[in-house]
Amino acid sequence: MRPDEWHVTEDLDGFLAQAGDFLHSRPALHTVPLTVTEALRTRGANAYGAEAAPVFGWLERAGEVRAAFFRTPPRRLYLTPLTPEEADTLAAHLAGIGRPLPGVSADHDTATAFAEAWQRHTGATPTLHERERLYRLGTLTPPEPLPEGRGRTAREQDREQLILWHREFVADIGGTPAADNSSWADTRIAHGRVRFWETPDGTPVSMAGMTPMVAGQIRVAPVYTPAHLRGRGYAGAATVEVSRAALAAGAEEVLLFADLANPTSNGLYQRIGYRPGADFAVYDF
Repeated sequence: MRPDEWHVTEDLDGFLAQAGDFLHSRPALHTVPLTVTEALRTRGANAYGAEAAPVFGWLERAGEVRAAFFRTPPRRLYLTPLTPEEADTLAAHLAGIGRPLPGVSADHDTATAFAEAWQRHTGATPTLHERERLYRLGTLTPPEPLPEGRGRTAREQDREQLILWHREFVADIGGTPAADNSSWADTRIAHGRVRFWETPDGTPVSMAGMTPMVAGQIRVAPVYTPAHLRGRGYAGAATVEVSRAALAAGAEEVLLFADLANPTSNGLYQRIGYRPGADFAVYDF
C-alpha cells in the first residue's frame, strides 16, 4: 500500500470499520459525519433519499486514518479537516474516477481549499453558499422572561405540523427538499426528538429538534419558527427546551450550527449559553 492513499466505497460497514475510531476521536468537530452515518446505519441507505447510493471515503497515511468524507446524493460532499495538499489530492482523485459533485461542506479552511482544488481539476466555478459557526453549549441560561406558554414533546397528532415546518425550514435555508418529509417526522416523533414551544392556548409556535446521541454528543437541529411568529422569543424558548432534553439524555456535548449571515440567531444562542467553536463554509459548484 502506498504511504498516503484515498479510499472510496459505498460500503457503510466497511467505512465505519476503517474510519469509525477516527470519527469518534473528535465528536464535536465530527458531529455531522457521526450523526449521518448513524442514521444510515439504523434507518438504511435510503435515509436521505433514494437518488443514488451514499459514498464514503477515508485518507490513510502510514496505516493511520487521517481524514474522512461522505456524500448522500444529491447533497454536497462533506469533509473532515484537510490540509490544502490533502484537499488537492482528493479533488484530483474524485475528478479522476468520475465522481461529479454539486458542492462541498467542511470547516472553513478545508472547504475553501477543496473548492479551489476542484476548480483547478474540473474547471467548475465555486460559489460561496453559506458560512456557519459550530457552537458548543456551556452553561444553559434560559432567557428572562420566557415568552408565555410552555414546552412539550411533539406527538403523533403533530405529524402534519412537523412535516409542514420541516419543509418550510429546508426552503428557508436553501437546502435540498426531500421527496417525502413524512419519514423525517415519523422518526423524530417515535424517539421524542422534537420539542415545541406552544402558547397558553396550546398552539405550537416554534420547534427545535435534536439528533440521536453518538459518541456522547447531540446536535440541536433544526430550530424553526414561522416567519410571522419571529421576534417574540419563541425560538430561544424552544432551543432551551431541547437543550435541556439533550442534557437529560446524558449528552456530554450539546452542539448546534448557526448561519453567520443571521446575527439574530447567533446572538440568541450565545445569550442562552452556547459558545463559538469552529467556523464552516458551504460552496456550490
